[in-house]
Amino acid sequence: MTRTPLIAGNWKMVLDHQQGTLLVQKLDWTLKDAKHDHAAVEVAVLPPFTSLRTVQTLIEGDKLPIALGAQDVSAHESGAHTGEVSAAMLTKLGVRYVAVGHSERRQDHGEDDALVRAKTAKALEHGLVPIVCVGEPLEVRRAGEHVGHTVGQVTAALEGLQAAQVAGLVLAYEPVWAIGTGEVATPEDAQEVCEALRAAVAGQFDAETAAAVRVLYGGSVKPANIASIMAQPDVDGALVGGASTDAGDFAAIVRYREHPS
Repeated sequence: MTRTPLIAGNWKMVLDHQQGTLLVQKLDWTLKDAKHDHAAVEVAVLPPFTSLRTVQTLIEGDKLPIALGAQDVSAHESGAHTGEVSAAMLTKLGVRYVAVGHSERRQDHGEDDALVRAKTAKALEHGLVPIVCVGEPLEVRRAGEHVGHTVGQVTAALEGLQAAQVAGLVLAYEPVWAIGTGEVATPEDAQEVCEALRAAVAGQFDAETAAAVRVLYGGSVKPANIASIMAQPDVDGALVGGASTDAGDFAAIVRYREHPS
């Protein structure tokens, strides 16, 4: 099965709406100048909530071939949940993708597997595509338990879903020790875990579902290392952090097929 690679840029809490507008414009110009084939490699940006409306207006107004994503979603449908943003609200803003269970949410906000599962289900209920994030801290990696740790996170997140729902979502493997540190898993490290995650989906559902799921790698992804990471058979794209806030770097990552691996 052919899976369209996805390169998604997670801006985190970095760019405001004005800076985000300039970045998306420059990204679009750069990719157009390079004659980028958006059908071959899909591009998405995940701005902060405060920038979603501005970026949506730009993307839709100029008909840019860039998908809009959000960095989080509430597990609640609506109601008295101050500071949270519902899936229905995101859908109204033209959001397609939403990150769920990012390690910074797990660490800074105490999100556990049950909450990640609830957010994943809520996103799917409203037609959003969850990017379910998993990854191990350094001590788990050193203990050689990284595969079991990440497989457990995925299994918990997908519990109770239907195979058809799972086939359309995205998994993202981000080793916590490589996020924003400059350290990066080797391509072989990325392949080991991404392959294990796909196998776990096959075991939990079926082989056809596993073949359809896109599995991304994230963690200090840069233009210099993206080609070798993308050369791995079970890596279908990247969830890019810091480098996605620089239009030139992000465009170079999107154009990984032009780099030697």
